[in-house]
Amino acid sequence: MTIPVSLPALRAFVEVGRNGSVKGAAKDLGVTPGAVSQQIKLLELQLGVRLFDRGNREIKLTREGLLLYGNLAPGFQQIDDAISLFADRRPGPETLIVTTTPTFAACWLTSRIGRFSKLHPTIEVRIEITEQPVDLKAEAIDVGVRYGAGKWPGLDAVRLFSPRLIVVASPDLLMHGPLTTPADCLRYPLLHDRIRTDWSTWFAASGVRLPKGTMKGPSYPDDTLLIQAASTGQGLAVVRDVSANDALASGKIVIAIDNSVPTQDGYYAIAVTEKARIAKVRSFRDWILSEASETQRRLSV
Repeated sequence: MTIPVSLPALRAFVEVGRNGSVKGAAKDLGVTPGAVSQQIKLLELQLGVRLFDRGNREIKLTREGLLLYGNLAPGFQQIDDAISLFADRRPGPETLIVTTTPTFAACWLTSRIGRFSKLHPTIEVRIEITEQPVDLKAEAIDVGVRYGAGKWPGLDAVRLFSPRLIVVASPDLLMHGPLTTPADCLRYPLLHDRIRTDWSTWFAASGVRLPKGTMKGPSYPDDTLLIQAASTGQGLAVVRDVSANDALASGKIVIAIDNSVPTQDGYYAIAVTEKARIAKVRSFRDWILSEASETQRRLSV
């Protein structure tokens, strides 16, 4: 019969046995001595034996403890040895880890990051893509680029862009040129964002009252797919000008009407305050601010 035991408790036991102290085991495991003691007590309860004799200043393995340690320690050593084979693949001091969203990476960052690498050949950039919130303080990430109101308590945030909502379409869809009034958009199929709010925001800011039933049409999870759908002639799409910048420059899409609407939020480069002072982080933020400024200049022309 197999006795159910906790793997963390077994690891704590082996570290206490190896160090000869709870405090030393806690330091190696990166936890508190109290947490180690709790794991040992849990293991003794699960096994029904006492594993250590505890004195005032020392802790020694009992006969049962010695037996268990002798069988467990080689196994954990094998695990440690196997993991150490990958030690050289861990981020080094000149690896810069940047987290951003799929849209920002695909529509803006990826086409420009090569210029940073040329300026700083000793810094290896690793881009991690996620829509989920990331704890910059807890995770090994140097810089985050996120869209929001700029309120990230305890973090150093620098605004990169102040995006505007624009209407884009395939050149083939607008064979007779740009539209004249915002209401003209209602004559075309409308492509929506995931929560179907961007068109409502754009129409409201443009002074258009929408009749019921006019906001039909497919929705897409991000600007990347909206731009792709618009470029194939599926309809008009409201996207952020920063997202559309490269696609507009390539001619895949065109601005459907000369009427843009400002957004309340923006894109920010975010870093833990202590990390913001590190040279590689400063270099990246200086570079991305310069690139953002150039993009903003082009968009305002």
